[in-house]
Amino acid sequence: MKNYDFLVIGGGAAGFFAAINCAEHRPGLKVAIFEATPRVLSKVKVSGGGRCNVTHNCFDPKQLIRHYPRGSKELLGPFHKFGPKETIEWFKRRGVELKVEADNRMFPTTDNSQTIIDCLMSAVEKSGVELRTKALVETVSKDDEGFLIRLKGGEDVRAKTLMLATGSAGFGTNLARDLGHTLIEPNPSLFTFEIDHPLLKGLPGVSFPLASAELKTTDGDFAQEGPMLITHWGLSGPAVLRLSAFGARALAAVKYQATITINFEGKTKTNLFFEDLQSLKFTETKKKLTSVNPLKGPKRFWEALLEFCEINGDKLWADVTKKELTKLSELITRFPFQVIGKGAFKEEFVTAGGITRSEID
Repeated sequence: MKNYDFLVIGGGAAGFFAAINCAEHRPGLKVAIFEATPRVLSKVKVSGGGRCNVTHNCFDPKQLIRHYPRGSKELLGPFHKFGPKETIEWFKRRGVELKVEADNRMFPTTDNSQTIIDCLMSAVEKSGVELRTKALVETVSKDDEGFLIRLKGGEDVRAKTLMLATGSAGFGTNLARDLGHTLIEPNPSLFTFEIDHPLLKGLPGVSFPLASAELKTTDGDFAQEGPMLITHWGLSGPAVLRLSAFGARALAAVKYQATITINFEGKTKTNLFFEDLQSLKFTETKKKLTSVNPLKGPKRFWEALLEFCEINGDKLWADVTKKELTKLSELITRFPFQVIGKGAFKEEFVTAGGITRSEID
């Protein structure tokens, strides 16, 4: 039977980071990562649209915890010990440079998540961490000597210290419960919104550099802003994902049925946008509506909005009516959509819930 000093169940970013740091700080320990699936770091690969948003450009722990929907108080201490600054330095020591984007997300300068995967894989190899895939843990029991772990197929291994880093995988929750932990019922978080609306049809891939969104549910109201993306099934992008995180429990309570109001121009007020459109009526008199895009977003969306409002795109700006400008202004800055579900990911990027925080050091 194999014996380990430190065994991590779960081959994601958290599991890798813990195993690497343990092995580097205590070189004599026997450290291993067991991953149930054939591939490790699969969510790192797809995070940030395949670019991997590593951390956030915020170095004050008191400010940083405001970005966390739940558990902010408990995170203050850990962030004082290891926060974004230390994360940036950790990757820099391993040859990975990060850059800051307009919304303060930080990505590798390569804009490729494979850079982060290669870094973590290299660190595992150099530090001597044993990595096993297709190692599905079926049961875990605790005794005076540590933990007895049984794998699918009947193999048993022992570990003095065990870490559960299974993320949203259900079997990890079951293992924690079997070990006596108190669990808060997990709910999906960081998901896209399913919206069936004629305006969005034919526009997948259209993005907005800055949009704001307000979500109203019977269990609470939430607001976020940031980049937004139209998908084949509705809306996504950082603004929507953050909204889903802060509203995770409220949305679960209403079975993901809610109203979301979008300002496609960010914080621009309706009356100010109306004034912008009205000025175009007098400055671009002989041009067609479709030839002048008044939005920060793409022309395709402006053309689709005109069609949705049944306004002829070939109409000259001089001929557009006040009623039409009013309608356009209201919809661009306060467009209501009905959320009818969450994006149909096989597994959520993140879940809210799990082991109660009071039981975690």
